[in-house]
Amino acid sequence: MKDLSLHLLDIAQNSMVVGSKNVTISLVVDTPADAITFAVIDDGRGMDADFLQRVADPFTTTRTTRKVGLGIPLLKQNAERTGGSMHIESTLGKGTRIEAVLRPSSIDCLPLGDIGGAVAMMICSNPHINVMFRYDNNGRVFEIDTHTLEEALDGIPLNDASVYMPITQLIQSGIAETDDPQGGQD
Repeated sequence: MKDLSLHLLDIAQNSMVVGSKNVTISLVVDTPADAITFAVIDDGRGMDADFLQRVADPFTTTRTTRKVGLGIPLLKQNAERTGGSMHIESTLGKGTRIEAVLRPSSIDCLPLGDIGGAVAMMICSNPHINVMFRYDNNGRVFEIDTHTLEEALDGIPLNDASVYMPITQLIQSGIAETDDPQGGQD
């Protein structure tokens, strides 16, 4: 994975194929703490204790199309290479929370990448799932969710090809305003 948006897309997609009705994606930049924390929380089928113990092993996967699952092991490796960590909590039948902390001051920290495009893709390709996205940069917050977008689109389906770019631009703009320490004011 060459950036964090690809990790985010991979982990969130896993959440979307396990029966989740709600997926929350949180990305928090905390400069004083030298931390980028991202979490994906779902209300899907969850994992039992045995599988949870083995999930960071690349040879542990629920996929039937291949015998390896690299998403979680690579995320863990990339977080730890920066001096950060990864933690997973899961309850069978209730859902899973995956949280990774990376240290942006580390030379090994991946760039954020196209977070807006990744989140828009998740929203537009999974209109039956409520995706909630929260971006917090040192206390400045941008939030968006599927229900808010559906209301704004007034009947145009989220998976209509015409809405992907506007949703991407909306999310990218929200992130950019959040990244601006002056809140978009000159």
